[in-house]
Amino acid sequence: MKGGTGMTGQGPRRADATRNRAAILDAARTLIAAHGTDVGMDRIAATAGVAVGTLYRHFPTKHDLVAAIVADLGVMIGETLGSALASIGEGRTTARDEIVALLHRVVVTMGRERLLRDAVADVGRESLRPVLDHAVDSLAELVAAAHREHGLHPDVTVDDITLLLAASPGADVPEPARLRWVELARRALVPDDGTGRH
Repeated sequence: MKGGTGMTGQGPRRADATRNRAAILDAARTLIAAHGTDVGMDRIAATAGVAVGTLYRHFPTKHDLVAAIVADLGVMIGETLGSALASIGEGRTTARDEIVALLHRVVVTMGRERLLRDAVADVGRESLRPVLDHAVDSLAELVAAAHREHGLHPDVTVDDITLLLAASPGADVPEPARLRWVELARRALVPDDGTGRH
């Protein structure tokens, strides 16, 4: 009977651990985005509503915590680009429009997370490399698809897109200016007639 009782209690404990981990990651993303990686682990624990010991059981070091955020970002990036490629394959959108939408999302929607992205790149550089490599591969597929559609200037490369993303304005720039940046980037990538033909 004792063994059965122990097994019965493992489900709720696992669920609690999963909830705690999610709360910690959510708090860490919010605080690092606002204050950078100098934010204390005790503050992250307090914001997550867990004991400091619980935080350290999940993430023994700040590097471990940021690496977990990187992994989550990797999943998000993969899902975003995978969804874009699927939409193109099904004819529901164009590669050009997906590239412009990606610029808009990074610059406008994710502008408030620029500090987080910088922090992740700084603290989790080794962990970030596989994520970036996968993202660049998917982005290269988008660029190739856009060229097949004649939706970009013929000389636009995936390196050009990654350079634009790396140089994109952050949350310290007013949103109207960020929107203007996206429009200027679109004009640089897409010919006036919307095709890559001259």
